[in-house]
Amino acid sequence: MFGKQAIDSYANYEQLVGGVEKLYGDAADKIQQFADDAYKTSGMSANQYMETATSFSAALVNSLGGDVNKAAEMTDVAMRAMSDNVNVFGSDMESVSNAYMGLAKGNASMLDNLKLGYGGNRSELERLIADANTYRESIGETANLSADSFADIVQAIQSVQEAQNIAGTTAKEAMSTIEGSATAVKSAWENVITAVGRGEGIQEAFDGLASSLFGGE
Repeated sequence: MFGKQAIDSYANYEQLVGGVEKLYGDAADKIQQFADDAYKTSGMSANQYMETATSFSAALVNSLGGDVNKAAEMTDVAMRAMSDNVNVFGSDMESVSNAYMGLAKGNASMLDNLKLGYGGNRSELERLIADANTYRESIGETANLSADSFADIVQAIQSVQEAQNIAGTTAKEAMSTIEGSATAVKSAWENVITAVGRGEGIQEAFDGLASSLFGGE
């Protein structure tokens, strides 16, 4: 049973890594590192992280003019924001992911899936952008985000979640609450299964599992 799980998990991992390499090119290693750490930052296994991230990464890379390094960093911003949103509001990741995928295609109809107080239309997206810019200006950050850029929308959602004290909750609870720790442990264990199937990275995966079980970095 465990052996089949490991083989299946690794097969999925290999396919996902191939997609990441195609989408992110020279920045693929950065995404894989974010994915490896996702058990504590986003409450996801590496496979879950890559699968969700690649659903909108092409649009993110495109909106940043092909800058794959910036796209990798912004992908992690999006993934953390999505996980925090699910964590705080009890939403399901599919619903939140669908909102991001819609926004990646210029469709704001599922913006209200994020439960941030904005409806599902273009004018409400522009209101979110305006609120994000106001917040960013108040904390001394650049405040020129636009509703016409998917990368800017990703940053705007993160900024609004910061303003609403939503940002960072997944990572914080992974270390400080029973439920958060349990999610981190489950995700870290899935990474162990994948590592066994790969036949490499096993020690690192076990270190992550130990960290999620007993705390520490």
